[in-house]
Amino acid sequence: MNTEAETTGISKESTPKAPHVEFAAPAARGMPLLILFIFLELVFTAVFVVGIVLLEGGNELMGGVLLGSGALIAFIVLPILWPGLKIIKPNEARVMTLFGRYIGTLRNDGIYYVHPFSTSVRTGGNQSKTKAKNTKASVNTEFSLEQTTQPGSSPRISLKTMTLVNERQKINDLLGNPIIISIIVIWRVIDTAKAVFDVDDYHEFLSVQSDSALRNIVRVYPYDSTDAVTGNEKSLRGSSQEIAERLRTEIQEKVRIAGLEVTEARITHLAYAPEIAAAMLQRQQASAIVDARSLIVEGAVGMVQSALAKLSEHEIVELDEERKAAMVSNLMVVLCGNRDAQPVVNSGSLY
Repeated sequence: MNTEAETTGISKESTPKAPHVEFAAPAARGMPLLILFIFLELVFTAVFVVGIVLLEGGNELMGGVLLGSGALIAFIVLPILWPGLKIIKPNEARVMTLFGRYIGTLRNDGIYYVHPFSTSVRTGGNQSKTKAKNTKASVNTEFSLEQTTQPGSSPRISLKTMTLVNERQKINDLLGNPIIISIIVIWRVIDTAKAVFDVDDYHEFLSVQSDSALRNIVRVYPYDSTDAVTGNEKSLRGSSQEIAERLRTEIQEKVRIAGLEVTEARITHLAYAPEIAAAMLQRQQASAIVDARSLIVEGAVGMVQSALAKLSEHEIVELDEERKAAMVSNLMVVLCGNRDAQPVVNSGSLY
């Protein structure tokens, strides 16, 4: 009976393996072995020299034995053992492999001795630097990405808390308005095996996933609070704490496979795109004027009510409905007008 793998033509070896999990590499303390290797190097180098002297003195048997043993250990055996010494700096790690198989990670600072044929996996992600360049044109502002990559790679993986600043990008918000936005992500490596083996370049992976998460979040929030339109008081500009927490959570879910921990993610730049910035500024100004007028009218109505109530309470003057209407009209014009009122002196009678 054919198995499922046979019917689909996929062998068991080609099926995806489970994600790697970091564990400590088997290692011995390196300082005693370093001292031992130096001592043996000096001793057998001296034995090699003594063998040469004995050969020149005519003692070929003893000279040949000393020469051969000294050369074998000092220049063949010990150079093979020297690469097993590994130095780890604080907040750095080395991912070790032996003939292609992961054998563990060295995390603690110090000098260690591992299998001499084991190698450190080299990563080139920390050699790349990405920066955003703002180029001003006559009308519009264009954002271009300039990426510089230094050649070479490093066998060490930094465990320090690092900062990723993604370039500014144009995204449409909930209302379809194009905005220019950029974020900063504070992160660090917590699982070196996943960072090295489960993704191609964890720096680039983090950058791409941060862009994706940012776009997903910007699309569900308006730039500014628009309750009348959306029924949602939360916005990119007004709900910075909530946006930052949701952004951090979404990025963390995406980069968990790479063994990364995102400690903070915040918006560093937020503005309308140049093509609508002027129109949105006028809209904000109009909204501010309407809010101010509403407040003025509300206060003026209260003042008119208070004035009429005081006049009636103290019986200063008796006004019929027509006179009250005229007085209310005059008071509202005075209180709500943009300019100072020009008084008109009435020398006649009210009747």
